[in-house]
Amino acid sequence: MTISSPPKILMVEDDMIIAADISMQLTKLGYEVIGISTRGEDAVHTIENNRPDIILMDIILSGKMNGIDAARIILERFQIPTIFLTSNSDDATFQKAITVKPYAFISKPYQKADLERTLKLALQRIAVEQDSEFQSAPSDHFSTMEDRLFIRHKNQMVKVLLADILYGEADRNYCKIYTEQQTYMLSVPLRNIEAQLPVDQFFRVHRSFVINLKKIDAISENHEYLVVQSHQIPISRRSKEEVIKRLRMI
Repeated sequence: MTISSPPKILMVEDDMIIAADISMQLTKLGYEVIGISTRGEDAVHTIENNRPDIILMDIILSGKMNGIDAARIILERFQIPTIFLTSNSDDATFQKAITVKPYAFISKPYQKADLERTLKLALQRIAVEQDSEFQSAPSDHFSTMEDRLFIRHKNQMVKVLLADILYGEADRNYCKIYTEQQTYMLSVPLRNIEAQLPVDQFFRVHRSFVINLKKIDAISENHEYLVVQSHQIPISRRSKEEVIKRLRMI
């Protein structure tokens, strides 16, 4: 987590008064609340498009699934840590909840100090786990062959041909891989993917973007950005000269 990029939190809470109050407290503490979902189904949909670093989840929700069910799906598909925020403190609920490996529980009515301390401890744990993961053996989130990647997506390892990749985008310690048909989100940093891509075809044009040179449709007049399938990809100052050279080579 960097100072310029505050941790992103998704709230899943069906009491909008409580949700608004917590959201305000989180903002004051320096976090970015990316959304408030009242149903578990909505939370899953939000994560597919905008991945948070951590989720504050009530156990009792509107909709077809409760917070435990939603947390289980999120853990299986996205491996995003969850903190349960709930008034359900009975042992039966607790035993069910721990099966989805929450990072913590905060009881309602919550105390500001408890919220702040719990989040700090959870984010510290996430940072330690991610650092350990990056230092370990090759990730099980993707594997490579000569002309393709196999990317973990919805509990499967799916084939993605290198020729179909438009570009990759960094999102803290996650990354997104864009193709014409699909966007894949991985729980690994972009540099891990970049290291497996052929250097004659892929190039990092910005600290947050690696592009497939063969997919470039246009470059702006002042070489400030590239156009790939109508997406504008920024070019960093230090990369401009090399980008121009590479474009002349292909």
